[in-house]
Amino acid sequence: MERHSPAATRGNLEHVPFWLCVGDVASADGKYEPLPAPLHWIKGNNENFDAIAGQVFPPNLHYIKNGHAVTIGSPEGLDESSPEGLDYEWDIVVAGLGGTFAPTMYELAAADLPHPKKSSAKATELADRRRHFVREEVEACKILKKVDVFLSHEAPRPFRVNRGIDAGKTPINEILEAMKPRLHLFGHHHKFVEGTSQGVPSICLDLVSKSYLLVDAKTLVYQHLPS
Repeated sequence: MERHSPAATRGNLEHVPFWLCVGDVASADGKYEPLPAPLHWIKGNNENFDAIAGQVFPPNLHYIKNGHAVTIGSPEGLDESSPEGLDYEWDIVVAGLGGTFAPTMYELAAADLPHPKKSSAKATELADRRRHFVREEVEACKILKKVDVFLSHEAPRPFRVNRGIDAGKTPINEILEAMKPRLHLFGHHHKFVEGTSQGVPSICLDLVSKSYLLVDAKTLVYQHLPS
């Protein structure tokens, strides 16, 4: 998870105006919990996809649809008199492509991704292919411009995992090349890795139970901090 703040430190996290997350927000039983501050997030591969389809979320959860960008503005009521003199005069554009890549699903329309009901909840979960992204969503991302932060669940290539296997996915590189966001954040692999892809700073985020980022909303300079 990445927490986004204009000059926050570990001692004043209560003043972080919002968080960003690169997916897998649901609990093991598919529930979403209310949060004390806004969370803007994309889907991972472990979600409650019925809740996502129905846009049924508790307070402060703001889902970013694949191929869409949202403008997140400075919170109302915070100005130069805010604690510690923090400056909240900013807007930031965040775009997302959640889910994982599956070659057999890639050419389908997003609305046609199968999600059959099976004999058990676990079997139904495993059969739900809404956990993937598709080409039409990638193409929608590629035409987005003036994006500050691009969130994806998958990594760009190359991203080396066990025995040097490249776990990155080419569509993420294609988006970064076309979109040219100021910062790219991704997850799925549960480890912190800093890199550059297509000339864009590209960071794999660890589990939020281990670490997170604090990011200056104007400069996008970040701190990597233990949880």
